[in-house]
Formats: sequence, structure tokens, C-alpha cells
Amino acid sequence: MPGLLTKLRTSRGAGKFLRNRLAVGALAIIGLYVLVGFYVVLGDLFPGKVGIALKEVEEPIGPPVNLPGFFETRRAEKRVEVCKFYIDEFKRALRPRAPEEKAKGVAQIHYAERVPAELPVEDLQKIVKEAEAIYKELATSDDLDRDPDMAPRIAELEAKVDELFKPLTGVAKTMNDLRWSLGTDRQGRSVMVRGIYSIKVALAVGLGVALTSVLIGTLLGAAAAFLGGWTDRIVVWLYSTLSSMPELILLAVLVYAFTGSIFDSIQKPWLALVPVYAAMCMEFWIGPCRVVRGEVMKIKELEYVQAVKAVGFGRMYILLRHVIPNTAHLMFINFSLLFIAAIKFEVILSFLGLGVKVGPSWGRMIQESTPEVINGFFWQIGWATLLMFVLVLAFNIVADALQDAFDPKHVG
Repeated sequence: MPGLLTKLRTSRGAGKFLRNRLAVGALAIIGLYVLVGFYVVLGDLFPGKVGIALKEVEEPIGPPVNLPGFFETRRAEKRVEVCKFYIDEFKRALRPRAPEEKAKGVAQIHYAERVPAELPVEDLQKIVKEAEAIYKELATSDDLDRDPDMAPRIAELEAKVDELFKPLTGVAKTMNDLRWSLGTDRQGRSVMVRGIYSIKVALAVGLGVALTSVLIGTLLGAAAAFLGGWTDRIVVWLYSTLSSMPELILLAVLVYAFTGSIFDSIQKPWLALVPVYAAMCMEFWIGPCRVVRGEVMKIKELEYVQAVKAVGFGRMYILLRHVIPNTAHLMFINFSLLFIAAIKFEVILSFLGLGVKVGPSWGRMIQESTPEVINGFFWQIGWATLLMFVLVLAFNIVADALQDAFDPKHVG
């Protein structure tokens, strides 16, 4: 491995790739996605300590309504609705019962970093009554959005509700602002956090599927071309049969075949995605196999391969040591292309309800945003689409640069 890395660093192809500033920039963006994905993974490994855990992503940070992000002003009616939600939450916690039971009920109220103020139960009850009185006054208005005289009272209501919660400062305030920056979905969950968490799913699917498919396709394609005979006939028949079926339909059928299986009951996202991995790998190895097979057919006739044969080395040694390494440029290119394809098909399958079923993903976010778009709420579908667009564009740029740098036809 060290020898291979040294060879890549000193090769003309690597130098040409590094001189491509656009490709290096795209590679840096991919690296940023990888770092974010790794940070999310830490949250699953050490929940509550570092990273972003699945439980944290699925918990609401506010009322179960769509709330807009940072540069869109909330309507007056929506602001009052949010305040009423918090008032009702505290009223339920402070309903008539023993004081210690009330304290326990209040302690259970939390929305991410936002927790109840450290006040006596009597003080909290007083604040709730004052806030409820303001709300009843606002409820007399026919249309708060068109009643400017009520604006000061709405601000007063919000300030009163804020008194029920502990003031946020420092890191806690920054994290809370980040969660609210792109608003919430219909269940009150942070759109920003769900999109960031979905990076892990995209990278896991892309990396797992692309790496497995390239390895399988390269080995089968190289073996078919180099060994020939019945090996070549079986491989050609296999990929010809699979490629004759529409790609999306075949993937949907393969994933649907696992519906109702043990994977549906698994609460670990990376295990629940096993059907998706399997279906994509069964389809995506075809491209690398075809390309590598054609390349190896040319390589096996070259003089250095014939010379190694004449020395007396075995066919498997020649294949693994001298033939397959010379298809590395094709492996790099196909990996980047399949990485993109895997992410896009995961989004499509999840949108159709056949992909991710546990936890968020960009496909599920787009699926869940369908009724929101009808009501003019574009935050969730916009954020998921933007994250996917940037990652796919970066990989497209890197794939083109890799082909230009490492393909012998282009290296000059």
C-alpha cells in the first residue's frame, strides 16, 4: 500500500490532477462532507457526548408545525400559535397535584438546548396565567396578521413565554440558533439537523455500494477477459441478462423483495439499509465489469504480459500482479461515477418508500416535504436538494478530472 501511494503521488496523472484547481476545490468539498459524516457517526457511537445521535435528530425542537428559517418572518398567527403550544405544555405539567409531581412534570419539558427556567413551581404558574391572559386578549382579534395594533401584545406574549425557559448563552445558544436556522418540519424537528445527519446515510450508501461494485466488477471483468473460455461466457451472459432490465425497476423489485423481512424491524439505519446495498451492488457491478473486460482484452496482448507468461508465472499471479493494477484508472473513474449513482438512486428509492425506513435521509426529507411544498414551505425540500446537488456536482467534477488525469489516452 505505501508503494502504491508513493507511485500515485509521483505519477504524472496525480500532478495533472493537483494542477486542476476546480477539481482540488471539489475534492475539498467532498472532504468536508466526509468530516461531517464522521462527526455524525460519533454521535451514534457516543450518544449525548459528541456528534449527532439519531434520537436527537428525531426529537422535536418546537411545536409540531412547519416554521420558516432565518430570513423569513413568521406570520403573527403562527407566532401566537407557537406561544400557545408552550403555554399548554406547562399547563399540563403544572396541573393540580402534589408540588413534587409538578416539578417532575416541568423537568420533562425540553426542546434540545431549551429547558424550563429554574424557578419555583408557584412562579411558573404565575407566568403561565399571565401569558394565558395575554393570549385570550389576542384571540379576540379576527385576523392578527392584519391587526397592527396587536403587534406589541404579541411581542409581550413571546417575552412572557421566554420567561418559562432558561436563558441560552454561549455554545448552547449557538447550537439552538443553528437548529432553528432552517425552520422545522411538520413534527417540529430541525430541518438543518436532519439534512446534516442525512450526509452520513448518503456517504455510507455511496461508499459501500461503489467500493463493492467496483471490486466485484473489476475482478469479474478482468477474469473474464484474461481467462476467456467458459468464464468469459458466463460473465458476459450474466451482465447481458441483468442489463437488459430497466435499472430503476430492477432495483425497486430487488429492494421490494426484502419488504417484510427481518431488516424492516431493525432499528439501526446502517443495518436496515442492507437490502438497498445488496440491490445496488447486484446492478452496479455491470458497468465496471464491461469497461475493465474491454481494457484487459487489450492489456493481455501487450508485450510485457507475454514476457511474464514466457517466464513461467501462473495466470492468477499475472492477472492480480500485472493486469488488474493497470486498470486502476478505470477503477477510480468508475468508483466516482457509481458513488454518484448510488446516492441518487438511494434518494429515489427512499422517495418511493423503498429505501431508508429508519432515520432521516435526503430521499425521506423530499418525500415528507410533498404536502409542505403545496402549502408554500420549501425549506425541507430545498435543503435536502441543495446538499445532494453540491455533493453530486463535486463528485462529477472529480470524476472528470480523474479521467483526464489518469486515463492513458489523456495523460500527456
